[in-house]
Amino acid sequence: MLSDREPKHWLISVLERAGLPNAASAELDPDVAGTVAWDAMCGTCGVSPEELARHVAAAFHLAVAELKDAEPSASRLLPSSVARKYGVIPLRDNYKQLVVATSDPSNLDAERDIGFASGRAPLFEIAAPRAIEQAIDAAYAPDRAVERLLVHLAGDSANDVRVVEDAQAEEHSADEVEAGPVVKLMSLILRDAVKQRASDIHVQSGVAGGVVRFRVDGILRQYMQVPRPVFTRLVARIKVMGKLDIADRLRPQDGRARIDVDGVKYDLRISTVPTRGLEKAVLRILDPSAVGGLDSLGLPATELEQFKRLLTHREGIIIITGPTGSGKTTTLYGALLDLSTDEVNIMTVEDPVEYQVPGLTQIQVETKQGVTFASALRAALRQDPDIILIGEIRDQETAEVAVRAAMTGHLVLATLHANSAVGAVQRLTDIGLDRVSIAASLRGVLAQRLARRICADCVEAIDGRLTEEEDQLQVEFSVESIVRARGCPECGQSGYRGRIPLVEVFTIRGGTSTLIQHDTPEEELVNTAKANGMRSLLDGALDRVRAGDTTLAEVARVIGLGDDDQGSAVAPATEAPADDSLPVPSEPITIGRQSCDVSMLSPQAAPGATDDEPIAVQNGVRVLVVDDDGATRGIARALLQREGCAVSEAADGEAALGRFARGEEYDLMVLDLDMPKLGGRDVIKAVRSSLKTAGLPIIVLTGSTDPNAESELLNEGADDYVRKPIDPARFLAHIKATLRRANL
Repeated sequence: MLSDREPKHWLISVLERAGLPNAASAELDPDVAGTVAWDAMCGTCGVSPEELARHVAAAFHLAVAELKDAEPSASRLLPSSVARKYGVIPLRDNYKQLVVATSDPSNLDAERDIGFASGRAPLFEIAAPRAIEQAIDAAYAPDRAVERLLVHLAGDSANDVRVVEDAQAEEHSADEVEAGPVVKLMSLILRDAVKQRASDIHVQSGVAGGVVRFRVDGILRQYMQVPRPVFTRLVARIKVMGKLDIADRLRPQDGRARIDVDGVKYDLRISTVPTRGLEKAVLRILDPSAVGGLDSLGLPATELEQFKRLLTHREGIIIITGPTGSGKTTTLYGALLDLSTDEVNIMTVEDPVEYQVPGLTQIQVETKQGVTFASALRAALRQDPDIILIGEIRDQETAEVAVRAAMTGHLVLATLHANSAVGAVQRLTDIGLDRVSIAASLRGVLAQRLARRICADCVEAIDGRLTEEEDQLQVEFSVESIVRARGCPECGQSGYRGRIPLVEVFTIRGGTSTLIQHDTPEEELVNTAKANGMRSLLDGALDRVRAGDTTLAEVARVIGLGDDDQGSAVAPATEAPADDSLPVPSEPITIGRQSCDVSMLSPQAAPGATDDEPIAVQNGVRVLVVDDDGATRGIARALLQREGCAVSEAADGEAALGRFARGEEYDLMVLDLDMPKLGGRDVIKAVRSSLKTAGLPIIVLTGSTDPNAESELLNEGADDYVRKPIDPARFLAHIKATLRRANL
């Protein structure tokens, strides 16, 4: 029995004053949790949780919460961690106040933390704790986060993508495919990846959650940012597609899947690896229908003829070298398709089997089951092959088996990681082969790179006026450029669309075998190869530049600068995006009733600064301020830079969308409502309808006094609302609250 001197639970005191039976004799520890206390007092006093809520509301002169009428936009103002910690659920946002349902209005810590996290003064209404718990689960569930991300995306185009089990899966109906928000989101990502001709999809953790990036034409582009709950569900969905163990997050896993996009089948090669706290997933997209013969690959005529001549050998080794992603496997399959007839037996040993080609016997390396390149190659030799493809020569054992196969009447095609065609000889030596075996078995080497082709829709002829970079590159390469890359929607503002092969063919002929056998220096081998008709990678690349297929900047990116064989690669400079910002005003500006000297707010906000100048960033948060009023932009910029943000500006909605179209990325947008050309509502609609920007936090900045404007904007996709004129303290409070909710 608690003594009269010991403090009572606040709920007992409330029910005593309400005159409920047995309340005075109830025993309840003052620190007992809310759900336990409510259940105990309901049982002791013989009332329902709803009745108890009415008594608590009356005692504190508060309203009873109607949880079913909660506005979905309100939950975006309070992180789920705060809601669950204090057992509260946001109901409505009244601009200055956030109406919150609670079962314990006496908790001052909750009131303080809710105000800090939301940027609003909390106004409590009363509800039973179990009802609040259910509302929290419904509002903050991961699927709800995905639904909120998808709600503004137009159309049902995700239905055009479905996962299929095998080559006969076209008989399956769409009803057999899983349903759910995360499935739809993953389908949208896959659809857009295919439409953008992406070779890989990277799903990895970022500062605030997750980032989805596409590799298009060999370059990674950020596609979208997703909240952490959505990111974890995406990775889980990918692992389900690849039939991987979703419970095992501590080991790398590999899998495969097949999808149908608009009636076309694509193979997915899936890889996941554990990272710090989360997992990263990469999906390689393979289009089996894209595999064609050598004539379809766009090889230069001279090198194509040399390579076809190598393929006329009936025995020996032909090697293709190049870095990962340089198209080696595609070229090999092109050769096999040209060689494949009913009269030859072709077998492949690969890890993994990237393309399934009818008429070929393809062996998948499975190291865990004891199927290595060497053991699979030995087994293949017992199958009476004419031609053998080795996915990659990785070690001495595989190389020795390949040499034995080549010297016993088989034509062996293989890939090898080397920097050049002639460099393959030294690479084989490093693996462990002796020079005599290399000289006796090697027939030729093709080295390959892929350069981006200039976009035909936005290509611009150079009329004699060169940029500083173009002038420097022309001096370095002694070649005149005839076109430059500009960028348009068709090429994702990159200026390039598609890729072209850059190759060199090293043919072993005449006395070359003798030079190899006697350990001749590589430089002498290169000179001999050139005397026998080999053009270097750089020579072929510069011919592509002269033909207007690509640019010197792209050649420098892929091959580098310097002489034909060696040089230090430099990253090409990119043309700076157009600057839509206006200078920060140097004169004091009146904000409400006070005067604000913007130039004194931040050392980075100097008069005349623009968003393209370097900014000292503390936390790396990138903010885009969109307003047609230069003074307002200047104030917002100065306040944000004082907090360590990197700030860019746009003078209207069209300029803002142009920045996104150029591939610029931001963590937050501060957006004016009423602007010429394109208003804030139209900008919100455009931003929310694109997967790349659908998760971007948006704060609307407006002088509108319409009482319905706030709720309308929040329902249309805004995350917060700040009235003009800017009050510095209130403005920054809303900025910080929005960034906290986004985990930035």
